[in-house]
Amino acid sequence: MRAEADVAAARDVLPDAGAADGGSTGATAAAAERTAAAFAAAGFPKMPARTLLALVSSEQGSLTAAELSERLGASAAAVSGAVRYLQTVGFVHRVAQPGSRRDLYALHQDEWYVVSMRNSPVYEKLAALTDATAETLVEGSAARARVAEMARFYRFLNSRLPALLDEWEREREAEP
Repeated sequence: MRAEADVAAARDVLPDAGAADGGSTGATAAAAERTAAAFAAAGFPKMPARTLLALVSSEQGSLTAAELSERLGASAAAVSGAVRYLQTVGFVHRVAQPGSRRDLYALHQDEWYVVSMRNSPVYEKLAALTDATAETLVEGSAARARVAEMARFYRFLNSRLPALLDEWEREREAEP
């Protein structure tokens, strides 16, 4: 795939991400950690948030598991779980490096956040789950009304998200 070839080519030019990568500075690492903490406070799992920010702030947008472990001061198991989560939600993908047993974990080359939101059925699923919860509650009760309102909110978000993403893409293209 084209994105994988681009990542592999970048790694050949800059094999030592730590030395050539603007994301390795102490100030950048501290800022990325603060941002990851804000993601975690908003409900994003902590280690995947830290891993995502390490990848986003790396020059190539890709790092090996060992590089992630070193940057984050985290165990291989913690990094493995984090990248697995990020792969599941569509934020990153694994790129095999020919001739090496080490894989890169890379951001998608396109607007990964837009793609992940367009392809994510999360609000639809949340609406269905909260509807199912509401159905278990006493009809006419305040609890059922609150849960049903939650389901309505998720359906609202799901219906409005495509237009919002289209607007963002237009905004992004308008930037010089």
